[in-house]
Amino acid sequence: MSKLYYTEDHEWLSVDGDTATVGISTYAAGQLGDVVFVELPEVGKTVKKGEDIAVVESVKSASEIYAPVSGQITAANAALEDAPETVNEDAQGAGWFFKMTISDAAELSGLMDEAAYAEFTKE
Repeated sequence: MSKLYYTEDHEWLSVDGDTATVGISTYAAGQLGDVVFVELPEVGKTVKKGEDIAVVESVKSASEIYAPVSGQITAANAALEDAPETVNEDAQGAGWFFKMTISDAAELSGLMDEAAYAEFTKE
């Protein structure tokens, strides 16, 4: 069973064992507006928590995507290269950015759950 976490930079990660699927939150996709380009991380790359590893560009701006935890990139959602609008249509589903193997599960303790993230994004 996977568990959902959020970062203060509006990334979400769904964790199942030591594997995390990562993307930007529905809230973030709404704030960005129409996504027109996504630059994904290289599969096999080892990343540290907080490192910028991807880019999402919208008609409004470009934003860095940061590694929510340390680990190794195991997959990238190549479908986003041809259909970046998927991020707007299904940010927390088909619009995922990459999958990674988590190297330090203790880093998850600093992330928010759904309730805390909902409070964090209240306007």
